[in-house]
Amino acid sequence: MSDERKRLAVIDYNKCSPESCGNFLCIRLCPINRQGAQCIIEDKEKNRPIISEELCTACQICSNKCPRKAISIINLTANLSQPLHQFGKNSFRVYRMPYPKKGEVVGLIGKNGLGKSTLLNILSGSLIPNLGNYKEKASLDKVIDFFAGKELSLFFKQLKEKGIKISFKPQNIDLLPEMIKGKVYDLLKKSNEKNNLTELISKLELEKILERDLKNLSGGELQRVSIAAAAGKKADIYAFDEPSSYLDVSQRLKAAELISSLANENTSVIVIEHDLALLDYLSDLVHIVFGKPAVYGVVSNPKSTRNGINEFLDGFIKDENLKFRGYELKFSVRPPADYKKKTLLGNYPSFKKSFNGFSLEVEEGKLFRAEAVGILGPNAIGKTTFVKILAGVEKADEQDVSLGLKVSYKPQYIIPEKDISVQELFDKNHVDTQLFKTQIDRRLNVSELSEKKVEQLSGGELQKVAVSLALTRSEYDLLLLDEPSAFVDAEDRVAMAETIRGVIDEKNKTAFIVDHDILFIDHVSDRLMVFSGNPSEKGFAGKPVAMHEGMNSFLNQMNISFRRDPESGRPRANKLNSVKDREQKQRGEYYYKI
Repeated sequence: MSDERKRLAVIDYNKCSPESCGNFLCIRLCPINRQGAQCIIEDKEKNRPIISEELCTACQICSNKCPRKAISIINLTANLSQPLHQFGKNSFRVYRMPYPKKGEVVGLIGKNGLGKSTLLNILSGSLIPNLGNYKEKASLDKVIDFFAGKELSLFFKQLKEKGIKISFKPQNIDLLPEMIKGKVYDLLKKSNEKNNLTELISKLELEKILERDLKNLSGGELQRVSIAAAAGKKADIYAFDEPSSYLDVSQRLKAAELISSLANENTSVIVIEHDLALLDYLSDLVHIVFGKPAVYGVVSNPKSTRNGINEFLDGFIKDENLKFRGYELKFSVRPPADYKKKTLLGNYPSFKKSFNGFSLEVEEGKLFRAEAVGILGPNAIGKTTFVKILAGVEKADEQDVSLGLKVSYKPQYIIPEKDISVQELFDKNHVDTQLFKTQIDRRLNVSELSEKKVEQLSGGELQKVAVSLALTRSEYDLLLLDEPSAFVDAEDRVAMAETIRGVIDEKNKTAFIVDHDILFIDHVSDRLMVFSGNPSEKGFAGKPVAMHEGMNSFLNQMNISFRRDPESGRPRANKLNSVKDREQKQRGEYYYKI
């Protein structure tokens, strides 16, 4: 492949606005254009620029000078042939493809915007790859010839002949009630081809919602229904796009066990998942997907789950000698804090809250400065209610829980403001700009979103903006974050945890953080609150305790044990009933010792 073919020029036309740069600044500044050639030209029909990748010298002038950061010029370092699929001129493209293995669960790991969902659409047959030739109609015959002599050629041949049946659980389950009307039981009965509906209902705990309409389900309930519907079909390949979204830890593990059980000598499973502990728990092999979001994505060779996740965290793919990230993602091992040296911020009293047939009882606790308290527990057990009461959004039944503290609160469900850009939102809230630059933006790159309208952000982008806003508000004592990792990719979850810790330590803040990602909570927390009880009926919130005590108690309830990976430092879930799992449980050590 020539050097020219290795150069990518991608324009985000959602950002591009010729009027805002004085009418095609990129065309006027391009050195190749000034020499008389036409490297960047105007598409007069669509009023937008087009860049010739063959003529481009990657001088980066157009990219650097574009006021809306709409242009990306990339010199590929990976040894790549033509794209598997390209969406158009100067558009996103993806290279290579994962291959499903019979009897195994294959995981895909990487940042959002790298084409993972596109790959699942190709595997499912809903998208025929065009091999980079976006001007002609895509053809499976061309794809079969392209992969001649490889396993993927046989796969696409079988796909063409409809010899492969795929059951696909999509990412956007929120759209399910719009596409399908009716009750849960009717949907599951209609989609179930294995005559195992009773078993699926039991494993995913769907008994209480069978007679409810899909439009009245919560996100977690919709997720479990979608997983049950996909798992109940007869298929050769089962594909799950982010099956953990909206689920609590217990539900994630039960879903993982069900998904793992679908792989046998006749079937294979493909999973996209950002919860690294869950991906580790259910996968046999993983592909790293790397590149630049919204520009290009590349699929690595298959790797063992442990090696694949560790190479992803390292940012270095060993068998290709390729560094795709300039820094490592590390999980630090922090010894228990010495609370004799910590400053007491205040106490919150014991209190109760009752409504709609549900009651929550909270044990009194202490708050210390420069401390993050992680909160773990099932869905519908009162975690959000607890946070809302501390935030002053809800009131306790009788006890006055007002702490006299200034609070910065990021709710579980974020309602984006209309007709306002991200930058305008930050300006409106008078954020600490110095803190934003030193702690937030250097890790989360939120400034890249500054020109976007808030209502146009993706779920992960909106979450990063909301967390950044909560962290940088002026003059608060107590930080309350409800599910900050939701919709955020694996890489940004680690970065977000480090960002939260950085702000807490630098500004001497106190935080309560609700989340279902074990690795995220482990990485960010000093102490832990464990919620227990019967979901939707009665919840009990214990006082904050040391991480080892709290995590050991919580994992004991979940019947899962964790060890720490010696290379990356990340917590790893032991396979159920493995030697390590049995050894730790016999000692009563569900959580690795520091």
